[in-house]
Amino acid sequence: MTLRSAQWYAGDGRNAYIHRAWMRRGVPDDAFERPQIAIANTASDLTPCNAHLGEVAASVKNGIYEAGGIPLELPVVSLGETQVRPTAMLWRNLAAMATEEMLRANPIDGVVLLGGCDKTIPSLLMAAASVDLPAVVVPGGPMLTGTFRGVPLGCGTDVWRLSEEVRAGTLANRDFLRSESAMIRSRGHCNTMGTASTMALVAEALGVVVPGVAGTPAPDSRLLEAAHGTGRLAVELVAADRRPGTFLTEASFHNAIVALAAIGGSTNAVVHLLAIAGRLGVDLTLDDFDRVGADVPVLVDLLPAGRFLMEDLHRAGGLLAVLREVRDLLDPDALTVTGRPLVEYLDDAPIWDPEVIRPRTAPLVEHGGIAVLRGNLAPDGALVKPAAASPHLLRHRGRAVVFDSVEDFHARIDDPDLDVDADSVLVLRGCGPKGYPGMPEVANMPLPKKLLEQGVRDMVRVCDGRMSGTAYGTVVLHVAPEAAAGGPLALVRTGDVISLDVVARRIDVEVPDEELAARAPRDAGFAAPRRGWERLYVDHVLQADTGADLDFLLGSSGSRVSRDSH
Repeated sequence: MTLRSAQWYAGDGRNAYIHRAWMRRGVPDDAFERPQIAIANTASDLTPCNAHLGEVAASVKNGIYEAGGIPLELPVVSLGETQVRPTAMLWRNLAAMATEEMLRANPIDGVVLLGGCDKTIPSLLMAAASVDLPAVVVPGGPMLTGTFRGVPLGCGTDVWRLSEEVRAGTLANRDFLRSESAMIRSRGHCNTMGTASTMALVAEALGVVVPGVAGTPAPDSRLLEAAHGTGRLAVELVAADRRPGTFLTEASFHNAIVALAAIGGSTNAVVHLLAIAGRLGVDLTLDDFDRVGADVPVLVDLLPAGRFLMEDLHRAGGLLAVLREVRDLLDPDALTVTGRPLVEYLDDAPIWDPEVIRPRTAPLVEHGGIAVLRGNLAPDGALVKPAAASPHLLRHRGRAVVFDSVEDFHARIDDPDLDVDADSVLVLRGCGPKGYPGMPEVANMPLPKKLLEQGVRDMVRVCDGRMSGTAYGTVVLHVAPEAAAGGPLALVRTGDVISLDVVARRIDVEVPDEELAARAPRDAGFAAPRRGWERLYVDHVLQADTGADLDFLLGSSGSRVSRDSH
């Protein structure tokens, strides 16, 4: 087999001399005849959930060397969900594009992708799909469970819960602040079923993680063992020419959707899976999430939908134990990065704690898949996560209270004179891909303080943005088209009646079509950047229902580089 890297290193000409000489620096002569394996590493001190990936990379390197390859660490764009403003989602496509171009431009034959925090695994997979070199993911793993006053803390979820209790006057602010140092106990990403945990597990169900690895806690030595083994596998992938395009199919995405529903995963996985499929040319639509996932039971009793945390899921048997319970719903033909079907790994995957991983006969939620809603308020679709919602609000009619921006929301939500009650529907617009820009995690709007003080803990909320996977509540989000793209959400006025019927998959504003058509949208101050990435993003980003990728990044360009550099 001729290695791709031979285009750089083979021969005795001037250019080959240059490529070898600058990379020689202590390596043996035969190093340039071995598979060159990049380790795309999203480690960064400003991405705290990924800060430990340098240690993981060291174990990957050892595995690559052991299998006869040459490891080459490649730092790539890293997005810290909790740190970057206005939202990490604004740069997911940039991170994917930059990683794709660096993988294509360099003399490498395969790649190990190291990610953890929310946008890092999706961006790496989008890149790998577009360049289509042999690739495998090592998820960075969740943090260990922290406790405060003897009670486990779910990072993210308990931030939302405790902060609302402060606003309600039932928790002293000093006690809230005392919990801060206990929230993040160790290295690793969120320990709830937020987007980071969801994408790691869904990536395994998709087939791009070695089965049994996703969900291994970040401080667990078994993660380093798995990283070592994955390094060895990366060399095998090159020899077998096992690229994402050779095994990621519609069947793979079918299994990812089943897993997403069974674990009670984040709604953010929908927009990421759609984007990854768009890079592969796989025909995946928003409706597939409802068609495949609607009747899948939620089996994982884990925050925000349940009680436990990721460390508990791992000891209870992990993803494979979950998937064994829904084996009949999986596509048996879907392959994994190892070359074997996913279902072959389920024979020896028992549940060790049926409180954490519920058996099929006693699910946490009988029909818990993410529901896709349509109606005159969301012609191209919107999402709601029934497992994280209040059952009594899944069919609801209420008067809209409209906010034109996040700033407008924060300025008025706690106004004691705000005309709002528990039956109202909070509407926040201007938060979609174009409007914000970047589709931030603001859809789980804090409730009005005066209602919190009355004991209200959930209301129907509607938004064209996203919400954190760690969040909960009856939130209709990803409304498409967004207000800034001319969607009907821009026409809703305070006082309009909005009806939600999750069973019927409807979200409507009860205003006649002709009246809506006659309304002029409010000038809500949508994003209008003049230069840089934000300008490129706003001009080319697609809507949430197709994955919010850039229009010119759909599909694959492969790994071929036609011109030399000298």
